Amino acid sequence: MRATVIHAPHDIRVQEVPDPAIQQPTDVVLRVLRACICGSDLWAYRGESARKPGQRIGHEFLGIVEEAGSGVNGFAVGDLVVAPFVWSDGTCAYCAEGLTTSCPQGGFWGSVGSDGGQGEAVRVPFADGTLVRLPAAAASDDRLLTALLALSDVLGTGHHAAVGAGVKPGSTVAVVGDGAVGLCGVMAAKRLGAERIIALGRHTARTDIARTFGATDVVAERGEAAVAAVRELLGGEGAQAVIEAVGTEQSMRTAVEITRDGGSIGYVGVPHGSGTGLDLGVMFDRNIALRGGVAPVRSYIPELLPDVLSGAIDPSPVFDLAIGLDDVPAGYKAMDERTALKVLIKP
Repeated sequence: MRATVIHAPHDIRVQEVPDPAIQQPTDVVLRVLRACICGSDLWAYRGESARKPGQRIGHEFLGIVEEAGSGVNGFAVGDLVVAPFVWSDGTCAYCAEGLTTSCPQGGFWGSVGSDGGQGEAVRVPFADGTLVRLPAAAASDDRLLTALLALSDVLGTGHHAAVGAGVKPGSTVAVVGDGAVGLCGVMAAKRLGAERIIALGRHTARTDIARTFGATDVVAERGEAAVAAVRELLGGEGAQAVIEAVGTEQSMRTAVEITRDGGSIGYVGVPHGSGTGLDLGVMFDRNIALRGGVAPVRSYIPELLPDVLSGAIDPSPVFDLAIGLDDVPAGYKAMDERTALKVLIKP
């Protein structure tokens, strides 16, 4: 089959690799219908996170079960399913608590020795604990299929940030980051009942989506100017709930400075750089809580799926460029150069 492989920074190739096969009774082999490129994939692309030459890449996908192991009970050949970006056994104490990303037998797609989502097919370990079935009719609905793909990562990650930030009905929320996760954070905050949502971002095409998703205000400034603008909007105080969806020192510092005393930050931006920009003394003095991390999206899919199927929420606009598998290298370049927000792949 064909799959996306990373050989070195800025060296992404689509090449022939061995077909996936059942290795354990709990495996399934999945034919990929939709996949995408994540902003976190760009850290490997830019050489800021290490990858071995020839390693697979991609962790967001959905598709059709082509083969099921003898120990798989919940799925059959022909089922349409979505895969969260981490596989998990569904039986350990962490999975029972909903923290599927800490499953001792779990792992990330594209890790050494595993298939990546940006290919024609994937071997899925622990299928019963990992996959979620989708309505078969969705396979012929292109918009719905695209919206459902967001369940594999960005929608659940935005939701995780909103939950970590303590968003509740009537909340005032600020969202740092105008990437796909930040935009889904806006959507999640609106879904959880936020009354006012301030989106921080400089790109009009993205902030227009933020307004569609529920943002009531947009702040285009950065750094101290952004802090001043948010505080001016809020009468000199910060937001009760802040979503941090970037992961840089500046973005975390901004998040702390725009949080109201006694407020909370939900952080899901993958940390990168020399530090975090956190001053624990400031957070201590102002009683600011910090919650978040890698999102256990498998635990959120059952909650979010009905709203995607009903159309109550539609994350599909975050995918602004659709390509075939052969064009994946160009898709990485487009996201790296910020000419695309999030690239949809149709193998």
